[in-house]
Amino acid sequence: MLDNGKITANQYKMLVLLFTIGSSILVAPAALVNDAKQDAWIATIFTVIISILLVLMYIKIHSIFPNMTLVEICELLLGKWIGKFAVALFLMYAFILSGALLREIGDFTTTQMMPDTPIDAIHIVFMGVVVMATLLGLEVIGRSSEIISLWLFILLAIYFIAILPQIKIGNLQPILGEGMKPILFGFYHFISLPYLELIVFLMIAPFVNHQKGAEKGFLVGVIIGGILLTFVVMFSILVLGVENTARQIYPSYALARKIEIGKFFQHVEVIMAGIWFLSIFYKLTISFYAFVLGLSQLFKIKDYRPITLPISMMLIVYAIVFHPNIVHFFEFLHNIWPLYSLTIGFLFPLILLGTALMKKRQHHVRGNR
Repeated sequence: MLDNGKITANQYKMLVLLFTIGSSILVAPAALVNDAKQDAWIATIFTVIISILLVLMYIKIHSIFPNMTLVEICELLLGKWIGKFAVALFLMYAFILSGALLREIGDFTTTQMMPDTPIDAIHIVFMGVVVMATLLGLEVIGRSSEIISLWLFILLAIYFIAILPQIKIGNLQPILGEGMKPILFGFYHFISLPYLELIVFLMIAPFVNHQKGAEKGFLVGVIIGGILLTFVVMFSILVLGVENTARQIYPSYALARKIEIGKFFQHVEVIMAGIWFLSIFYKLTISFYAFVLGLSQLFKIKDYRPITLPISMMLIVYAIVFHPNIVHFFEFLHNIWPLYSLTIGFLFPLILLGTALMKKRQHHVRGNR
C-alpha cells in the first residue's frame, strides 16, 4: 500500500456518509420525482434497503482480503493480465466519476451563484483544494471529515426545521397511485447515484485501523446518508409539489430559496449550498484519491503524490471536453451512468466475490485431502 496513514472506524463512517449525500442531495430529488412522481420518497426508502445488501457484498469482499485494496484484490484473484484489465476498467470508472463531480460543481456554481465566472476557473480553484487534501493524505481527510460532519448535521437540522411550516401533506397523495413501475424506475436511477459508486471505498478500507468497526461504519454511514436523502426528497415534494420539483434542476436549493422567517432569517439557500459544497468536496476527494492510489498500484509507483497534480489537470480538461454543457451532463447522468454504474458497482464486485469464494472452497477441499 502506498499511504501509511490510518483512519478510525468513525472517520470511515463519516466519509461514507458525506460521500452518500455528496452530489445527490441537490440532483436526486428532480430525477426521482421525474420517475416516481409523488412516490419518489418510497423509491428512496426501497433503494436504501437494497443498498444495504450491496454494501454487505462490499464488506464480504473486504473481510476476505482485509489488508488489500480493490486493485490488489483484482490482480490476486484474476491473474496478472486479466486482473490489470479489470483494474483499468475500475480506474476509468473512478476517473469518469471524478470528472462528473467536478463538472457538477462548475454547473451549479455558474448557474446558481456566480453566472459571470468562467466554469473552468471554478474547476481550477475547487480542484486545487482537492489536490491539496489528496497530497496531505487519507489521515488528514479522515480527521477533517469528523469536524465537517458535525457542521453538516447542524446545517441540515436548521434547513429541515425552517422548511416545516411550508409542508403540504396532500402533495404526497395518492400513494402508489401509478403502481410499482415508476418506483422501480426511480430505484434504477437512484441506486447508481450514489450507492453503486460506493465501490471506491474498497480502495481505502484497508487503511481503517479497526476492521470490524469499518464494516459497521460502512453500513451505518450508508443508512444515515440514505435517511437524510429520503427526507430531502420528501420535503421537496411536500413543499414544492411534484410538478415544480420535477421542473427544477436543483430542487433542494430552490426549496431553500422559499424559506423566510420574518426579516431576520432569509437567504437560507446559502445553508443548502454550504451543505452541498462540503459533502461533494469529500465525494470528489475520495473518488480522486481512489483513482490516483489505484493508478500508482497498477503501475507499481511507490508514491502516488507525484502524479496527483498532472492527473488533476487532465481531470479539469476532461470535465469541460466530455461534458460540453449542462444538458449533455444531465443526459449522461440519466441515460448512461446507471448502466455503467451497475456494471462496475455490482457485476464487477459480484464476479470478484464469486471468484474469491470459489478459490476459497477449492483451497479448503485440497486441504482436506
